[in-house]
Amino acid sequence: MNQTKWNLMLLHASPGFTRRRIKALIRANPTLDSLHSFTPQALSTLLKVSFNEAVQLLSQLHNPRLLNKLEAFAEKYHCVTWFDQHYPTLLRHIPDPPLVLYMNGDLTLLDPLFSLSVVGTRTPSREAFANMENVLAPLISKRVTLISGMAAGIDQFAHRLAISYHGKTIAVLGSGFQYIYPKNDIPLYQCLADQHLVISEYVPDQPPRKYQFPERNRIISGLTQATLVVEAKVKSGSLITVSQALEQGREVFAMPGSLQHPTSEGCHKLIQDGAKLVCTADDIIESWPVYNRC
Repeated sequence: MNQTKWNLMLLHASPGFTRRRIKALIRANPTLDSLHSFTPQALSTLLKVSFNEAVQLLSQLHNPRLLNKLEAFAEKYHCVTWFDQHYPTLLRHIPDPPLVLYMNGDLTLLDPLFSLSVVGTRTPSREAFANMENVLAPLISKRVTLISGMAAGIDQFAHRLAISYHGKTIAVLGSGFQYIYPKNDIPLYQCLADQHLVISEYVPDQPPRKYQFPERNRIISGLTQATLVVEAKVKSGSLITVSQALEQGREVFAMPGSLQHPTSEGCHKLIQDGAKLVCTADDIIESWPVYNRC
């Protein structure tokens, strides 16, 4: 492993070095080759922190426990950084790309030719799964990779559909690999890690925290050309993903549902606001002109 990649992984794993601070360091030293040459005063000035905080930040970079832990993670998991050539192409162009990604599984899935993020409620209606199968099964047969967040409900069903129809799927977690969340379907995680791909922006020993799930949604939408919302309430994490997809310049699709289901309200609002209504797989394929040229 080259020193630039290692230094970025070290910064990412060190408490106190936020993405904003790491990006400031990269702007000042694009290859991070001078990372260990920074003085507390220089770091204090660059990051606009107190001298004492700068001392603490620098001391973390030499913490033997952290270094040993990071070496163990690098041996057990794949790690792709902003500096790697095989960093996901689509993700590189979002407004706030992750700097480090830990991965478990098949790295060849990183840049699928066609991919679709699928999001929705954790408590879907009875009709949701049948509707998803009608729309997604033909896409899976056309080698579209499904990307979701492994949450209960819509996410997990999307992953299982891809598995059942012999397609490929990627899960983006909101926690480190040592704290798989949710815990309701660990066998699904193991299947994804063995035969597909699981991605996390978080160091493997990072437990789930509430803010991390909305944060990871930008990766779910950022890895794909388009996002499909199956069922969602008006105020939900799924609509956070939609906001991020729109900010990233990606297509948004929404499936209509029964007026009797509160989980259809978010999709109906999206359709009113301009998202494309989806009833069949062709509704999605027709919106990808590049797909029809392949």
